[in-house]
Amino acid sequence: MQQNQKTEFAPKVAIIGRPNVGKSTLFNIVTETRKAVVKNQAGVTRDIIIEPVEIWGKNFDLIDTGGITEAGDIFSKLIREQVTEFLDSVDMIVAVMDGRAGLVPEDRDIIRVANESGKPFLLVLNKIDKITDEEMAKADFYEFGVDMVTAAFEQRRGIAEILEWITGQINTEVMTLKEGTNIAIVGKPNVGKSSICNAILGTNRMIVSDVAGTTIDSVDSPFAYNGKKYTLVDTAGLRRSAKREEDLEIISAFKSQEAIRRADIVLLMVDGTQGPSDQDARIMQAILEDHKGVILVANKSDLGGREIPEYRKTFREQVQREFHFFDDVNVVFTSAKTGQGIDDLFAMIERVSEQLSFRVPTSELNDFFFETIRKAPAPVWGTTNVKFYYLTQTYQKPPSFIAFANHPDGVTNSYRRFLIKNIKERWDLHGMPIRIFCMKSRRGGDSNG
Repeated sequence: MQQNQKTEFAPKVAIIGRPNVGKSTLFNIVTETRKAVVKNQAGVTRDIIIEPVEIWGKNFDLIDTGGITEAGDIFSKLIREQVTEFLDSVDMIVAVMDGRAGLVPEDRDIIRVANESGKPFLLVLNKIDKITDEEMAKADFYEFGVDMVTAAFEQRRGIAEILEWITGQINTEVMTLKEGTNIAIVGKPNVGKSSICNAILGTNRMIVSDVAGTTIDSVDSPFAYNGKKYTLVDTAGLRRSAKREEDLEIISAFKSQEAIRRADIVLLMVDGTQGPSDQDARIMQAILEDHKGVILVANKSDLGGREIPEYRKTFREQVQREFHFFDDVNVVFTSAKTGQGIDDLFAMIERVSEQLSFRVPTSELNDFFFETIRKAPAPVWGTTNVKFYYLTQTYQKPPSFIAFANHPDGVTNSYRRFLIKNIKERWDLHGMPIRIFCMKSRRGGDSNG
């Protein structure tokens, strides 16, 4: 197992602005996706959307945010507070304005918010269709003394200048490097995420409250445990209380998604006295889709043990039901309040860390593979048996494998599950979200197996 590997984090670039100024159009052009909805209607983008981008050999995460508006409806307030809170955790800001409309009072507020963040900041005046209109459009904005470009996103004009500014801000030599295993903690509000962080870090530097949803800003906390280095990616900040519970729901949904993506191992925390729910199952599916090591943490187990007969057995039965798609997930029972189970949790983190880095020699893998496929009838494609040629391990973490066969489409999900079950048993990889890809063999044989 490799200890203390360094992980490079791509800088985060947020696109902000009033509704309907072209933020989502810019996001879609740069990321070459249709993730951001584009409609000629104010306030269509409501959630924060993030997409990794590589431009001219430099990597960054581009983020589309909801439109900032001073309108009085509850949703506009929610978006405004969400975006201003969120800017603390980004590295650069691109503020898009409607160049045809000129400077409006809301733009002045947006520029103030961007300036107060202290982050590098580019002002983009969109919808300037004619080069002859550029200087007139800029005149309103010169007073702010910030970097500025004009653009017409629909015509793809100004995109190169924006990308040149972003990549110019990225200094690869000073990219943040973090040592050790990255751990994210996710889960529903009020299951004890803040308290378990305090128990792990041995400090009360993070605010803990009994009110569901009191955590906002993302905080990364490097620490050592038993001589090994870790970084706790604290999914929703845990520094100060939220102004409004609803604000948190949008923010922490994004933070959890971002934290999962950055983590090596994800701790999915549930309230042990209630057991896992449908919502926890959805979070688990998101973790598995991102292909991360995962540990289910049953917190408040001191209460569970007192209040629920055969507590641990009952909890594991709930796990089997709710996580039927991944029922061998590793479970650790903790109590953030008493500190119970923290040593067990780190023993499990270390075990999962080793499993993530597991590699098996190809010859040993194929000996196992051919011995295993003889245990069950071969899958059938049409009237032809699927014939396997060999199995190889990829360099992905957690462990993933490619099986080469004459008819990969004939390898059913149930047959993959059979192979995965045997791999887990052979190399003690229980709780790992192992994947098997099937590809057509270069030998291309069509003979019956």
